Amino acid sequence: MELYKLTIVEALGLISKHELTPTDLLESVFNRITALDTSVKAYVTVTKDIAAEQAGRLSMLNRTPLYGIPMAIKDNMCIKGVRTTCSSKILENFIPPYESTVTGKLQEAGYCLTGKTNLDEFAMGSSTENSGFFTTKNPWDLSRAPGGSSGGSAAVVAADMCVAAIGSDTGGSIRQPASFCGVVGLKPTYGLVSRFGLVAFASSLDQIGPITKTVEDAAIVLNVIAGGDRRDSTSAHIAIPDYTASLSSDLKGMKIGIPEEYFIDGMDKEVETAVRAAISEIERLGAEVISIKLPHTAYAVAAYYIIATSEASSNLARYDGVKYGLRVSGSDLIDTYMETRAKGFGQEVKRRIMLGTYALSSGYYDAYYKKAQQVRTLIKRDFDEAFKVVDVIATPTSPTTAFKIGEKADDPLQMYLSDIFTISVNLAGIPAISIPCGFDSGGLPVGLQLIGRHFGEAEILKAAHAYERAAGWYQRRPSI
Repeated sequence: MELYKLTIVEALGLISKHELTPTDLLESVFNRITALDTSVKAYVTVTKDIAAEQAGRLSMLNRTPLYGIPMAIKDNMCIKGVRTTCSSKILENFIPPYESTVTGKLQEAGYCLTGKTNLDEFAMGSSTENSGFFTTKNPWDLSRAPGGSSGGSAAVVAADMCVAAIGSDTGGSIRQPASFCGVVGLKPTYGLVSRFGLVAFASSLDQIGPITKTVEDAAIVLNVIAGGDRRDSTSAHIAIPDYTASLSSDLKGMKIGIPEEYFIDGMDKEVETAVRAAISEIERLGAEVISIKLPHTAYAVAAYYIIATSEASSNLARYDGVKYGLRVSGSDLIDTYMETRAKGFGQEVKRRIMLGTYALSSGYYDAYYKKAQQVRTLIKRDFDEAFKVVDVIATPTSPTTAFKIGEKADDPLQMYLSDIFTISVNLAGIPAISIPCGFDSGGLPVGLQLIGRHFGEAEILKAAHAYERAAGWYQRRPSI
């Protein structure tokens, strides 16, 4: 078996038996990057020297949780001394003077940084076509999108150009690309993982999480990155369990809710068939399947795009050509602001800033932003009511498999609807995971989404792991 194909569990097992060294594993992964990334185009920055230095600092006497594991980081998280671009021209040459909490924890756990991955600019998109630099390709079919905004992170895991990766999820940006690329993507409860050092898109929605080859690998990474942080006022200071301890093949006694609102007209029939087959398999494993209602689901996309664009409008105001990043000088200060933003921001970022600024403007705040926040509360209450009778909710991750690159580029509304099944989770602040549950007739992966109650990561990981092991889809890899 080629070393780059190893999971975290497999690699750590071989390292502990002295049958593998971190250096050998890194060499295999970087050879894979050299061979494939000219086609997949998933890395913005490759950090071979940094990874080698990190591997050299590892001590055989201190076997850390991610000892020597090659991992990629989405390029909207700050790593001290490493270029962090958010895939935007406005930050093309920005080098952070500080470390994000998540990457700091990964360093302490012994990971080796393979590089920074491509994304939709400032995480605004569902296909990674909105990157300011280039479009990432799906390893299952290079003519198709890998999803977004964490498309680069999902693609490098699917193509074995790292062992695991970190993404961020504002409205589905970990789960939807995980579905498109046939890997595991976990969006934790809002506040479980610190956002310090994550470049903000929509602060009340953003959450960092792992993208891995297996559910157990996701649990291992979550063990490392979860926990309160005094530098993030929204982080939750709670006891963090060992998430790997919850993994089991026995789902007896677990109640799985199936919301009728998530099986809608327009959803790809092959996706629905695969997801319903997965639900039947979960039922065979001992879980009780219960039909539930989430009545305000229909309003989630509209509420999300008001809230997310409003927060983006506020967060992106800092990019003015004065403090850091690109500066395009104008005839006066206002002209400098305008020239810098005109040349630094891409079309989708400008669109969302304009939408958000309009929604927050005088006379429209109550009609749009306030109303969207009220709808958000109703969506959260729907989930609260559902979790009084079920432990986990099962839905499709995406209404379709990976679409062709360029297919939705000229229709922003259709692109926004790619996240229709994932957005509600962010509005409610609850955890969800996407796992492979089959393939369509064209050989493209289908994703199953499992949603949990607040801080219910252990339950969704348990259900996901049991299904994954029974179904075996995780063993199928792209032939690239």
